Amino acid sequence: MPAVDAAPAPDVVPAADAALPASATPAVDAGGSTAAVPAVDAAGSTAAVPAADAAPVSAPAPVDDAAASVSAPVAERHRPLHEPDPYSTPPYGEPGPWAPAPPVQHPAATPAHGTAAAPPHGPGPQVPPPHDPVPHAAPPVSPPPGALPDPAFADAPPPLPPQSPPPPRSPQPLPPPASHTTPAPAPANAPAPQSEAAETAEAPAPGGEPAPDPWGRYDPWAAAAAAPLQNDGSDVWTPKERRGRRRRALVGGALLVALVSGALGGVLGTYLERNGGVGTVELPQAGAESAERAPDSVAGIAARALPSVVTLHVSGSDAAGTGTGFVLDDRGHILTNNHVVEPAGSGGDITVTFNSGDTAEAEVVGRDGGYDLAVVEVKGVKGLTPMPLGNSDNVQVGDPVVAIGAPFDLAGTVTSGIISAKERPITAGGEKTDGSDVSYVDALQTDAPINPGNSGGPLLDARGRAIGINSAIRSADSGSAESDGGQAGSIGLGFAIPVNQGKRVAEELINTGKATHPVIGITLDMNFAGDGARVGAKGSDGGPAVTAGGPGAQAGIEPGDVITAVDGQRVHSGEELIVKIRAHRPGDRLELTLERDGEETQASLVLGSSDGD
Repeated sequence: MPAVDAAPAPDVVPAADAALPASATPAVDAGGSTAAVPAVDAAGSTAAVPAADAAPVSAPAPVDDAAASVSAPVAERHRPLHEPDPYSTPPYGEPGPWAPAPPVQHPAATPAHGTAAAPPHGPGPQVPPPHDPVPHAAPPVSPPPGALPDPAFADAPPPLPPQSPPPPRSPQPLPPPASHTTPAPAPANAPAPQSEAAETAEAPAPGGEPAPDPWGRYDPWAAAAAAPLQNDGSDVWTPKERRGRRRRALVGGALLVALVSGALGGVLGTYLERNGGVGTVELPQAGAESAERAPDSVAGIAARALPSVVTLHVSGSDAAGTGTGFVLDDRGHILTNNHVVEPAGSGGDITVTFNSGDTAEAEVVGRDGGYDLAVVEVKGVKGLTPMPLGNSDNVQVGDPVVAIGAPFDLAGTVTSGIISAKERPITAGGEKTDGSDVSYVDALQTDAPINPGNSGGPLLDARGRAIGINSAIRSADSGSAESDGGQAGSIGLGFAIPVNQGKRVAEELINTGKATHPVIGITLDMNFAGDGARVGAKGSDGGPAVTAGGPGAQAGIEPGDVITAVDGQRVHSGEELIVKIRAHRPGDRLELTLERDGEETQASLVLGSSDGD
């Protein structure tokens, strides 16, 4: 490149170089000649300018570090990011209507004393990309219109192709400003000299990579650099908030699980309901257990008593019926009610069915309508189990009892209850006009269910002993007790003949074929509505009401007397007096309380005897 001649005087510098810093002035050797002075263009690059004479210099003058940095080869210099403003828009003034916004200013260190302040830099130097380690020379800069031509622009190298934007650089901390003094602006067409700090910052780092520039300039037209992600604290959760989020997550998960479980359960339940389950059904069941039961339990009592209980099927010329009985001894005598065998009469058939299922024919040994008791006998049967007999006088109200019978021909039916009352005077029968079929019973009342077919069956105590013979029930449509041979059902009012009375009558029937009745030898007025039993005015056959020489006459009883008590127990009607008398044996002594003409008197008598029907 041809050199431009310098001015004749060695101390005069061209106008284009007037703004160079002190470190960029030509060096003068001892002989007064000047060394080559680098010319600085507007972009900060320099070109070597030869001295005024071409004579060689005997010895180079000492050059400081700043001058050496300015005189560096053009190929190693960085070119600016933007072209110089052709319209001379000051960087520190009011921008024109078409000028861009002023760049962001950064504080710079104050230059040393006596050193000209460098004008503010334009946009930061263009850093070559990493794949191009050799920096290119700065493109030529055209002088502004109307300005004198600068010899430094004469032989500027051709412009280089545009470079790709530099990669984003990490922000560097800014040093604090050393001074608030603003340097004076340089002429518009003067090149911007660089300070030693700027040259050092722009020098490439070892390895070919450019050193990071902490004084990066704002470029409004450059592509926005990707800033590193930073946390501004808006999404930082406190420990309490994190616990709340975990709690809400757990609650939400539990609700979701419950919802899904409920839905699955509903679907499965609907399927099982409509399809009857899944696979073969096998129900749980208890294993085999011992058949033994406590002796005083209902099962224990029934197990011991059932072999002694039989079912009777009776048929006659006019009627038929079913009843129950129990074995009295091993000779085949069976006790039952009179109304059970009555349909057979004297020529009917009676079939006895044992608990084992065996059957046998039976015959009537004896029967008594007044006590409603009968005895039949089976012959040719061995291995019978007699029923043990208890004592009805020992029974107390509330004692547990078990009734066994064949209600509605259901043989071997067992029911249980308690003794509801004792010495309950009842009458049953009365279907005959002469009243010969009426039975008077000082009965045991029980709530054990008794139904038609239970008649003649045993009423057992807690030890499995017979304490009564089930005979009558009180039905809902009847105001009085009746034998359970009818079709009325149990309402919890059942009556049994005390076994003490049954034993006496059974013994008489077996031994003599007839039962004796205790009597007092008087005729009662059954239409008396007052309290007590009144002696009638005359007998049933028209004779005297008090039998001459009878027990009543011997005790001084007269017609019209009202008997109010027997052995201290109140009597409210004639039926009750008969029941009280028949509860005793003939020959027993009774103490009677009488009312005669408004006065109360006592009478003692010994019961007589009469043959039963």
